[in-house]
Amino acid sequence: MRIFAAVVPPEHALDDLEEFLAPRREAGPGLRWTARDQWHLTVAFMPAVPERAVDDLLARMARAAARRTPFAATLTGAGAFPDPARAKVLWAGVGGLEPEVELSRLAVGARAAAAKAGADVEGRRFHPHLTLARVGRPAEVTRWLRVLETYRGPEWTASELVLVESHLGEGPRRRPRYEVVETFALGVRR
Repeated sequence: MRIFAAVVPPEHALDDLEEFLAPRREAGPGLRWTARDQWHLTVAFMPAVPERAVDDLLARMARAAARRTPFAATLTGAGAFPDPARAKVLWAGVGGLEPEVELSRLAVGARAAAAKAGADVEGRRFHPHLTLARVGRPAEVTRWLRVLETYRGPEWTASELVLVESHLGEGPRRRPRYEVVETFALGVRR
């Protein structure tokens, strides 16, 4: 199973981001904008989870989420991976030191839980972001970053960790289809 753990912004935050992006999407030929139903902040990505590890993974993710407390967050700013000169991904960031620290702590806990459950965990350096668009071939995107960096969404409370299974190529236009496996409240022991 291909699974990720993420924080999903609430509807009002997604509505605000959608409203900001709508007129800009048409100005970006060459960009493949991500679908709203795929917007999330990944804290742990597990490309191959054995079926036998799922129950243990669920139990460990519940404990990892219980160790964290809800926190205020805002989607704001923008960036590019790997960098603006040869970007393959455009993203929105998370504003403020507290949400970055809290998301990083949640990522450490979720990644440790996944590894202890026997799931392969992608080990890239954690950088909280919400993917906005992908670029077919690496491109220079500084002008896009100037536009997207002006965005600052409403504040919201991150209060859940969501475990999602990703089914590659099964969504509209051969995009991934996401299926929520389980949702865990932050700071709540089961």
